[in-house]
Amino acid sequence: MAHILVIDDEQAIRRFLRISLSAEGHQVSEAVSVNEGLTAYRHTHPDLVILDLGLPDGDGMAVLQAIREHHQLPVLVLSARDGEQEKVRLLDAGANDYMSKPFGIQEMMARIRVLLRQRVGLIQSDSRHFDGCGLSIDATNHTVTLKGDEVGLSRKEFALLQALVSHPGKLVLQSQLLNDIWGPSHKEDTHYLRIVVASLRRKLGDNPQAPHLIVTEPGIGYRFIGN
Repeated sequence: MAHILVIDDEQAIRRFLRISLSAEGHQVSEAVSVNEGLTAYRHTHPDLVILDLGLPDGDGMAVLQAIREHHQLPVLVLSARDGEQEKVRLLDAGANDYMSKPFGIQEMMARIRVLLRQRVGLIQSDSRHFDGCGLSIDATNHTVTLKGDEVGLSRKEFALLQALVSHPGKLVLQSQLLNDIWGPSHKEDTHYLRIVVASLRRKLGDNPQAPHLIVTEPGIGYRFIGN
């Protein structure tokens, strides 16, 4: 069970989420503004944040940015803004998932379960080192080194690399990666995956034409081959 912070200025939505989350056994804290949300985040140390964007004293993006300066805890954005560019902007800024208002509570609960499983998996994962290629991954400190040099990865790049190295030599399906990293509503958004894979390869110096770390199985998935 988790401690979940709901930051939303609509009382009906906060009440709806509080009842639903409490029924699942979660502890719920609430805030109605940017300032109140940041204060609650700093004092309650939640496991997950549900964040509205249209808050009375500013844009919820300010809360997301403040969280990402210090922590990688899951943030699920909840907003009436449903344009694709807006979703991409929030995901690139570090949101783990995005739901548009109005929303279905069963889908919301499913997405929260996915995000909390990912959080537990990251916390429990051991550090990994691959002698053959000189790649080391420290899940606890969220760092990656390649032949002794630290490689700066975004949150999505780190999550993708960790998902692949967790199954060395094995094919990981596109649908699985999209579900685990972006959430169940993004299983068809393969362009997200292609962009992150390309960026990850570039940072790791992995030539897609002659890969030594990540192999693409076209239309199916990816395979980590470093050893």
